[in-house]
Amino acid sequence: MKEHRLVSDPQADLDVEATFQWYENEAPGLGNEFLVELRTVYDQIVDGPLQFQQLRSGIRRALLHRFPYGVFFSLEHDLIVVIGVLHASRDPAEWQRRRD
Repeated sequence: MKEHRLVSDPQADLDVEATFQWYENEAPGLGNEFLVELRTVYDQIVDGPLQFQQLRSGIRRALLHRFPYGVFFSLEHDLIVVIGVLHASRDPAEWQRRRD
């Protein structure tokens, strides 16, 4: 089985930071719960990136279960590049612009 390494685009890191802050402002500790679930999804992506839906242009999406967010990523050989962690109701053009 091929080993994959996950890296996160700086814009995706900003997505995570903003989401963490928003949830922490809603209820202390909720931001940490978001991060725990996000880590679980990151681990699932590393374990089997091809199991997730391909949207277009080689971009795949993994959905969090408890929180309405998707992790948008591309697979580039043995490297998984997270390009965004976006709310499910965001305009799909947001992640599409990041790959242009």
